[in-house]
Amino acid sequence: MKTPRAWQRMLSGRRLDLLDPTPVDVEIADIAHGLAFVARWNGQTAGEWPYSVAEHSLLVETIFARWNPRADARWRLAALLHDAPEYVIGDMISPVKAAVGPGYAALDERLTAAIHIRFGLPAVLPATIKREIKRADRLSAWLEAVQIAGFTRSEADRLFGAAGNHDMRGLTIALRPPVEVRRDYVARHDELSARMVAEL
Repeated sequence: MKTPRAWQRMLSGRRLDLLDPTPVDVEIADIAHGLAFVARWNGQTAGEWPYSVAEHSLLVETIFARWNPRADARWRLAALLHDAPEYVIGDMISPVKAAVGPGYAALDERLTAAIHIRFGLPAVLPATIKREIKRADRLSAWLEAVQIAGFTRSEADRLFGAAGNHDMRGLTIALRPPVEVRRDYVARHDELSARMVAEL
């Protein structure tokens, strides 16, 4: 019986085994390209461009850094990469993830571990860091919901937690062509990676 194909060929030429991913097959250019073309909210956002996971990730890293100004560069990089597995498995809205079940979470965890190791992060993040990234992720979702996804503030408060007194100055959703977002994602990765080396 033929074994089903479990790998995907990337534009870099790498072949990433989705069931048993290895760090050596992970490239930032592939991640940035994929995420720049994966739409958040299943594409149900206002505007002329889709709001991509890459753009969302840049926003989450900005929020995380604002809330944790003394955080090491590696944790800021972890925030940037928090949705990186979606470059190969796509972005599913929460109701779909719940319907798919634990298989999706296991796949996501394997990919996350390989990505983290590739970029010098621990396979599993410390609980405190993971919690802070999740907090930033939820505020980003709140901002997206209210600014571009058609939710009222009360709906967003109920689904993502009240925005409360968070400093949201300058946190305006801007829709841009994928090529621009891809470029900025790679540039941010490179900057944080260089800071990580300097902090050693």
